[in-house]
Amino acid sequence: MDKYEIIKVPDPVLKQVAKEVGTVDDALRKQLDKMLETMYAAPGIGLAANQVSLLNRVLVMDIAQREDDKASRQPIFMVNPEIIWKSEEPSIWEEGCLSIPGQFAEVERPLSVRVKFLGYDGKLKEEEFTGLGSHCVQHEIDHLNGVLFIDHLSTLKRNMIIKKFKKAQKDSEQDSDAL
Repeated sequence: MDKYEIIKVPDPVLKQVAKEVGTVDDALRKQLDKMLETMYAAPGIGLAANQVSLLNRVLVMDIAQREDDKASRQPIFMVNPEIIWKSEEPSIWEEGCLSIPGQFAEVERPLSVRVKFLGYDGKLKEEEFTGLGSHCVQHEIDHLNGVLFIDHLSTLKRNMIIKKFKKAQKDSEQDSDAL
């Protein structure tokens, strides 16, 4: 299956709010499948539509899949996800992002969340996530709201990450020019 190109900061699409989806149809399922393959190939554990230049409220995630072990895959498809409950207990997890590759920072979020969404079949679902799953789903829903994980950091930390990312991009471009 072909894959999407994952866009990187500072692409303005990453800061836009995605629009709600009306119905889950074959075209949307095709998008979800293509997003999932893009996420696995990256490799990552979550991908929101904004990250592939689409502005509809869909995301895919799989926190169970292990490197090149297709049998361990447990993909989750969410259409119009909405957090309907958050625990008061905080959790700190080191997060990264396919749109800011190679950059990581500790982010504090609620330890557990309950999310209401339409599934791959178009049926309304509700699921509770904790730990890594909670961080992942919150991170991806943030994307749909135009928020990056670095927006949860202090200005100093955010600017350091952006500076390191730009330097890595520049170094990578220079390396490819030398070939």
